[in-house]
Amino acid sequence: MHILLVEDEPKSGDYLRRGLTESGFVVDWVQTGVDGLHNARTLDYKLIILDVMLPGMNGWDILRELRRTHDTPVLFLTARDEVEDRVKGLELGADDYLVKPFAYTELLARVRTLLRRGPSREVDLIEYDDVVLDVLRRKVTRAGQRIDLTAKEFALLHMLIRRPGEVLSRPQIASQVWDMNFDSDTNVVDVAVRRLRAKLDEGFEKKLLHTVWGMGYVFEVREGREVREVREERP
Repeated sequence: MHILLVEDEPKSGDYLRRGLTESGFVVDWVQTGVDGLHNARTLDYKLIILDVMLPGMNGWDILRELRRTHDTPVLFLTARDEVEDRVKGLELGADDYLVKPFAYTELLARVRTLLRRGPSREVDLIEYDDVVLDVLRRKVTRAGQRIDLTAKEFALLHMLIRRPGEVLSRPQIASQVWDMNFDSDTNVVDVAVRRLRAKLDEGFEKKLLHTVWGMGYVFEVREGREVREVREERP
């Protein structure tokens, strides 16, 4: 899930980016209002976390302009705690409003709630062959057997299972999962794929994660079924 973070305070921005990344999200962090509006308009985000007081353009104006063309869920995260500020943010079209200082666990809960109900939210379950990936509960099973993954392994599998049969290069994977430019001297992608393959394929006759030499990796059953996406009915 791709999130845009618009926060000009370096310590807060770095803290949020690290926390959300460790929670399995892909985060783009920008520090000016102009960059925030540009990214929000031109890239596909599932959620925007937006400060109010920003250089170049404030959060109110960003949201006002964004709502002309986009319905991406927006969470205001700001030190402005007056009732009038909260009302203004919601009236402009914000989906939630959280005041600094905040507990990260509360922020994460609000992020996941918005992703569940937002107009561009992810599907809840993705099934491919005998693998079931629960996006919101962050659980994976294969043939009914629970598979425990780290946050990065989950993000890697999520990327692969959404694009079955498509060969994904190491630079693509590094950019989406680690938010980094791929350096041919690093083996971070290969190590992560090897660990995921060990957990996902070992002990199963049918192998899903394949290496395409000189190109990258592909997730597929060579004679298998199509991927199915399932949206659960939640109370």
